[in-house]
Amino acid sequence: MYSEYQHLIDLSDYSPSWWDGIVRLGEEIKNDPSKFAHECEGKIMATLFYEPSTRTQMSFQTAMLRLGGRIIGFDNPSNSSVSKGETLKDTTKIVSSYADILVIRHPVSGAAKGAALTAGCPVINAGDGGHLHPTQTLTDMLTLKIEKGTLSGLTIGMCGDLIYGRTVHSLCKALSCFKGNKFIFISTPELRMPSYVKDVIIANGSTFEEVDTLEEAISKLDVLYMTRIQQERFASREEYLAQKDTYVLDRKKMMDAKKDMIVLHPLPRVDEITVDVDEDKRAMYFTQAKYGVYARMALIMTMLKNQAPSELLKGSTYNGVRCDNPKCITNHEEYLPKSFRSSGDDTLLECEYCDERKLI
Repeated sequence: MYSEYQHLIDLSDYSPSWWDGIVRLGEEIKNDPSKFAHECEGKIMATLFYEPSTRTQMSFQTAMLRLGGRIIGFDNPSNSSVSKGETLKDTTKIVSSYADILVIRHPVSGAAKGAALTAGCPVINAGDGGHLHPTQTLTDMLTLKIEKGTLSGLTIGMCGDLIYGRTVHSLCKALSCFKGNKFIFISTPELRMPSYVKDVIIANGSTFEEVDTLEEAISKLDVLYMTRIQQERFASREEYLAQKDTYVLDRKKMMDAKKDMIVLHPLPRVDEITVDVDEDKRAMYFTQAKYGVYARMALIMTMLKNQAPSELLKGSTYNGVRCDNPKCITNHEEYLPKSFRSSGDDTLLECEYCDERKLI
């Protein structure tokens, strides 16, 4: 199924050269922001944030304002017609008719793709449940390029919530496309990286290993990407409490790290990085958040200037077959076509919205 607009749902829909173009433009903007102050004059961006956000929402808004554009939207669905039962399709069709570009964050996996199917303007995925967060990945890549000078040949540690952490899913898939990158996944068995992400890493020729403790890995790393254990992704508070304090980065652990290792975090943090680490010159998470504005300015400019059709659904529907993931948008918005990719034989299918696998 095609859309007449260019969307950013998953970075994997684009080539590494396209990502590199965004990163290079982001560097150019960082070096001279005033040069781009009028790039989006007369344009309107709509932000539909169905779940709480500080950095992502404000950085998108700041990006559009710094480009000379304007913003509309909501940051609490209870203050919109969503609270009256309006479908994602209807909300998206109405708001996209008011705007030139639409940014959506939603707690349900695949929601951005579902919205893009009927949107009347380009759609940017600002996070869909525990699935993907492509604009955070562009932010992370810009940070790595500026602070490490390269996107290749790095040993990257991902620590914490790797099963629900949409930021690490997107970043792993992207960085595995660059030569010589190696990943070390640091998590409990319950929070391991999903198999579909591992399969992408292997297919792209990168390698990974899994360890249980931060101490096992920290001395090997060029980059440490910390994540928050996300209470909102757990089925119960008891499950969350059993995991929440497992990984804490403090000054003592930093003593074992390389002198040029950098620490990233998509934020917000809770207690997984102690405040004494903030004074370490290797702590780059606040700078990373600042770079997010430049990355999103570059993305907005690129998508508004270079319109091209997007192929959103490439698979097939199967009679009576539904996604088994209760957090998939197709199980919340019944009108959406239940589309699956096939691995070559029709016994293993992959949902095109949330990437959940299903044996039939």
